[in-house]
Amino acid sequence: RIKFKGHDLDENALETIKVEDGMLRVDYSNYDKFDGRFGHVFLDMPASNYRFRCEYRFTGDQTRGGPGWAYRNSGIMVHCQDPRTVRKDQDFPVCIEVQLLDGMGRPTGNLCTPGTNVEMNNRLHRLHCTNSKSKLYDGEQWVKAEVEVLGNRRIRHYIDGVMVLEYERPQLDPNDADAKRLMEEADGELMLDRGWISLQAESHPVDFRNMEIMILPEVGKPAKTPDSRDG
Repeated sequence: RIKFKGHDLDENALETIKVEDGMLRVDYSNYDKFDGRFGHVFLDMPASNYRFRCEYRFTGDQTRGGPGWAYRNSGIMVHCQDPRTVRKDQDFPVCIEVQLLDGMGRPTGNLCTPGTNVEMNNRLHRLHCTNSKSKLYDGEQWVKAEVEVLGNRRIRHYIDGVMVLEYERPQLDPNDADAKRLMEEADGELMLDRGWISLQAESHPVDFRNMEIMILPEVGKPAKTPDSRDG
């Protein structure tokens, strides 16, 4: 499912999202300028315990009007809110983001937290973006990104098979307006133990390929198949 800021659910703004040559492509060739149209492509099923991996590469130039921080910037979003609940003018879903970067001496596989917090070393971690310990990548090369999600217990980020970041107990941020709304709808529940998976469109062209999901068993329960609707 597709959601762009300023557009209705499943409206593919300016045909940004394309499937070509075995790839999911974020393509801005129909844009004159970005105009804040942040987008997300959701896997239409919630999941709780799983490993998701893909390969990504950034291509070409950033779309005119894209913010400087979005240069060669995308992400794998996990524990996302239901795409049907994302407001029309909402920039990003409430979620945990595995930030994907390339170039400018920046690591990739970082953590960002739109509307959320996590715990690290048994302490609440409120920093919005936290760098991983990945090696640096430059140029239009394919990079393999993977995230292991174990409900509310633990999340790990991997780049090219190497674990680069881990943390625990993902949770809603009660100081964020959208997260607060979700908490109210969930009778005040703070902790996140499941959600949707999405890939970002943030103004720089990016390709994804070899997208795979492995549903992992919950503790004491058998594994579920990837087409299970409740994950």
